Amino acid sequence: MFADHVKIYIRSGKGGDGHVSFRRELFVPAGGPDGGDGGKGGDVIFEVDEGLNTLSDFRHMRKYCARDGEEGGKRNCHGSDGEDLVIKVPEGTVIREAETGLVIADMSGENRRQIILKGGRGGKGNQHYATATMQAPKYAQPGQPCRELTVTLELKMIADVGLVGFPNVGKSTFLSRVTNARPKIANYHFTTLSPNLGVVDLPDGRGFVIADIPGIIEGASEGVGLGLDFLRHIERTRVIIHMVDGAGVEGRDPVEDIAKINAELEAYNKELASRPQVIAANKMDTIPEGEQEVYMDLLREAFGDPDIPIFPISAVSGKGVKELLYHVRGMLDELGEEKIVFEREYYPQEEFAEEPYSVSRADDGAFLVEGPRIERMLGYTNLDSEKGFDFFQKFLKENGILKELEELGIQDGDTVRLYGLEFEYWK
Repeated sequence: MFADHVKIYIRSGKGGDGHVSFRRELFVPAGGPDGGDGGKGGDVIFEVDEGLNTLSDFRHMRKYCARDGEEGGKRNCHGSDGEDLVIKVPEGTVIREAETGLVIADMSGENRRQIILKGGRGGKGNQHYATATMQAPKYAQPGQPCRELTVTLELKMIADVGLVGFPNVGKSTFLSRVTNARPKIANYHFTTLSPNLGVVDLPDGRGFVIADIPGIIEGASEGVGLGLDFLRHIERTRVIIHMVDGAGVEGRDPVEDIAKINAELEAYNKELASRPQVIAANKMDTIPEGEQEVYMDLLREAFGDPDIPIFPISAVSGKGVKELLYHVRGMLDELGEEKIVFEREYYPQEEFAEEPYSVSRADDGAFLVEGPRIERMLGYTNLDSEKGFDFFQKFLKENGILKELEELGIQDGDTVRLYGLEFEYWK
């Protein structure tokens, strides 16, 4: 069964505790502490598997836990590290924090493998706590706790072009003609139940990937039917082919259908509705040849948007299909090859909590914020995006950095520097 949205629980491994022990050998009355360190807990890692195209495996298993690190042992023996847990997902899977819906990772493009939860660090054994005044420490450091999270996995198909339209307008027939996909085709008055993906191979080698998004109905953006399940698959597409029953064989008004589906796209995602579109008026072979051009003129006049071209086609006979595909290829060339990847929005604060940082004043009066914690945070954060910059400001506040700047006497308009970046401070 096709599955494209699941919720699972993930947990990294706990760090192993440090050990308390003392060297005990014949003729060595005061051997000193020899407790070993605990092992590191396993990480939870998500990895793209090219052989997967659905999330159905996650329907049967909802809890994923990495191994804990082992406790340290006697004679300075280090506990074994916990084994990492690698979770395989299909390309295009977006991982979100379940409660807030914020994006943790988008497993597409160059992102093929990502650590989502890090395992706890192992605790130090009592050998590390021996001093001149405390030569027999009877305590060791416990391992760091595990980290846990409930996440949703959402599969958004990787396709250049999305094929949308009401049920039974001929999308599956069109896809089977122009690609290697073989969807089930019949004259049903209900929709295909899963998206189909195919590759269009043009003679000049400039092909593209097209996704047949199952029939969208009125109210899809509000979750009517399987609307939300279908609409998510069109979010990565750069061009939309909007297919209608141009001849009205099923008694539908093609202009009214276009308006209804565009309204659903806009209600779901305004940016999605603004993407380049082309209309494929299908089933035109059912209209007598002498009347086709007259009918197309009426359709263009009724639609009334000169920026969106209308192509008369027949998915059954193939007439007009080549012209449509070459036009779409030209639209993709104009847009460029940049893929749509969802930016990270969720950053667990504990990822940075262990790293040090410093706040100081430079000779020219600017304030310097430096250290591994700051460097790691900047490496994770896209400051050019609104959400990334919001996280950056929240990070400075929650880590006490803003408070330290105020204690150093920062005033409105003063300059703050972080690894080559400069900001003006305003309270």
